[in-house]
Amino acid sequence: MGLYFGAHMDSQLRLLALVMAGGKGARLYPLTRDRAKPAVPFGGRYRIIDFVLSNLTNSEVRAIHVLTQYKAQSLVEHVQRAWGARNTHREFVSVVPAQMRTGETWYRGTADSVYQSFHMVEEFRPDAVLVFGADHVYKMNVRQMVNYHMSKGSIATVACIPIPISEASSFGIIETDADGRVTGFQEKPERDPVCIPGDPEHCLASMGNYIFAPGPLAEALADDSEKESHHDFGRNILPAMLGSGRVFAYNFNLNRIPGVTEVGENAYWRDVGTIDAYYEANLDLKNVVPLFNLYNWEWPILSANYPDPPSKLVFDDETRRGVLLQSVMSSGCMIAGGFVKDCVLGRNVIVQEGAEVRDSILFDNVIVGRGARIQRAIIDKNVRVADGDHIGHDLARDAVRHTVSEGGITVVAKARDTLLTRQRDI
Repeated sequence: MGLYFGAHMDSQLRLLALVMAGGKGARLYPLTRDRAKPAVPFGGRYRIIDFVLSNLTNSEVRAIHVLTQYKAQSLVEHVQRAWGARNTHREFVSVVPAQMRTGETWYRGTADSVYQSFHMVEEFRPDAVLVFGADHVYKMNVRQMVNYHMSKGSIATVACIPIPISEASSFGIIETDADGRVTGFQEKPERDPVCIPGDPEHCLASMGNYIFAPGPLAEALADDSEKESHHDFGRNILPAMLGSGRVFAYNFNLNRIPGVTEVGENAYWRDVGTIDAYYEANLDLKNVVPLFNLYNWEWPILSANYPDPPSKLVFDDETRRGVLLQSVMSSGCMIAGGFVKDCVLGRNVIVQEGAEVRDSILFDNVIVGRGARIQRAIIDKNVRVADGDHIGHDLARDAVRHTVSEGGITVVAKARDTLLTRQRDI
């Protein structure tokens, strides 16, 4: 692992991305009961991992390995269906399971997952290695970060986003000089976080996205593998590289996306790691002018396609009229005499006569029975809400049957697969 691959400053850079997709996402339980966090649905027709993969491919970074570990089956199936057609020696999206290549242990941390997979880096011989997380919702022109990395002669570049000082305890904080050179790290500081030079109100938070020169990365990973450590990029690998003076921070606020017209959308980044944060980010999508725009054809978010029928709203009787207002509706849905407002609906959702659904997220294949009432809820895949049932209206009752978040969002866990739901899910 001591090889150093020469880097070029031209359009023919060989770029290899390693996407870290093994996270448990424990704070998103029960949405992560049966799936890894990157496989959690988002926005009706996407999975969380689709955002980082779309950013990379839109940025012409098209050699991508997805490193998995925790409950990876649905993630593997999704990546194969949505991204598996891209398969040449220079353009591919491949799924890499944990393989115990260095001993009888699973990945011991983010750095260890890259260390155990580094043979793929050596085989590809890239000019730069991109190590990106798969847990966040955002748009990023990755090429702009690559250009910054190369222009600085950096051996490691960390994508950062300015945050208020009050939020510093939730993030890894990066200390820099006026030139953007990283001089220190603070791991979720409870007090006295380091501010941005010249801006005492904000800190630089790490986004968990890194670019490395392959040779120095190989050396740092090899050294770390022999030590007692967390085997983590933020805690161990990057601090060990600081002595070189060639570790830089890339300010995400400077990133620009083609086709973006709304002020603030360029810097949109959400850590949807809790039920409440996930709920709010999803419900933003149904707004007239959402903070995160899914309708930018110059920067499309790509995902799997299914042979679903069109969606439709049926019945126009006074007592049973299918109505859907200010909501996101995916393919195959049927609003059959029910009322839906301020919601995000996944594929093949059915809302039956007299049912009312408000301020909620319904995943694929959910059926809302006649007269049922749902508000401020997340309903996972394949759930059948019984006729006349109510969810989100009595949180004490919901807490006995389901999960209720700190913010009062009721989460109904995924129903176990049946032959019917498997046929409808294809």
